[in-house]
Amino acid sequence: MSFLRTVLNDSVIIHPPGFYITGFQTLPYISVYVIFLTFIYVVTVLFNSLVICVIAFNHCLHTPKFFSVGNLAVIDVILSTSIISNMIKIYLMKDNFVPFNMCFVQMYGYYTFVTLESYALAILAYDRLIAICFPLHQNSINTLRSMSYIIGLIWCFTLGIMAFGAGIMTRLSFCNSLTVFSYFCDYSAMFRIACNDYTMQWTVGTSITFLILVVPFTFICLSYVSILVTVFRMKSLDSKVKALATCVEHIILVAVFYIPLITIFNIAYYLQLIDEDLSLLSLSLASFTPPCVNPIVYSLKTKEIRNRALALVRKTKISTDQHKKRPWRGVTT
Repeated sequence: MSFLRTVLNDSVIIHPPGFYITGFQTLPYISVYVIFLTFIYVVTVLFNSLVICVIAFNHCLHTPKFFSVGNLAVIDVILSTSIISNMIKIYLMKDNFVPFNMCFVQMYGYYTFVTLESYALAILAYDRLIAICFPLHQNSINTLRSMSYIIGLIWCFTLGIMAFGAGIMTRLSFCNSLTVFSYFCDYSAMFRIACNDYTMQWTVGTSITFLILVVPFTFICLSYVSILVTVFRMKSLDSKVKALATCVEHIILVAVFYIPLITIFNIAYYLQLIDEDLSLLSLSLASFTPPCVNPIVYSLKTKEIRNRALALVRKTKISTDQHKKRPWRGVTT
């Protein structure tokens, strides 16, 4: 196997042709688990596509809230696709070799869309904050145009900062081992097999983790503190219940996304209380579950999406029934 040697600032950077992904080696029936994740992926794509179509083809849902919900659905589909396709190749097709450049594309794709998912939840918190704390100014502050600008800026910022992070990682040398102990090219697993000083890269990786989790989660917590203060100041019990009821689906999504990730990072990576394969298993579930749960929660809890989705299903069923009842005209001779 030939290694590519690059000279940068009088130091040699060694790049191998690729890496071998070796996560889940000690877990039995891993193929069954990947098939289960594939089923979750299919459900994720179907429900998120339904949400996207319902929002896109109904002008009454072209509001800041549902624009941000559609943004979350798009992110969910791309995030799930970026990982499950690689896991199928590795664990079902038994091909665990990933070329060098593709490895960093995987890393870039995963962390980009995890970050976008985290910020998408923060955007939904912002929508609830404006709606409950500033109801009289909601239509002037939280417009479709302003929401488009916010989402566009977050996409540009995330794509740029993650490209910088992935570019920094390519300046590491990999001369000791080509085995990546994860289910994809995870940056923490890549640090372990690097053979040169990676202080700068580790600092960048830690900063990116801070941007992924801490910044949006802090904003969400502060938003709900403001919301609770506003709700408790309301005089009517009915108004309090209605205001909090509009936040239920978002609170569920935040809990499903952040609690597993924060728990896994604390228990597995910092306290090191569980086996590495079990921590990878937990991390993979934490990555795949939110994209599957998000559209189901919004479909069931949001009346507008639920009604439009049911109407779309009925329309499709009626069209199918009419096609079946249409008499068949054979070719006469």
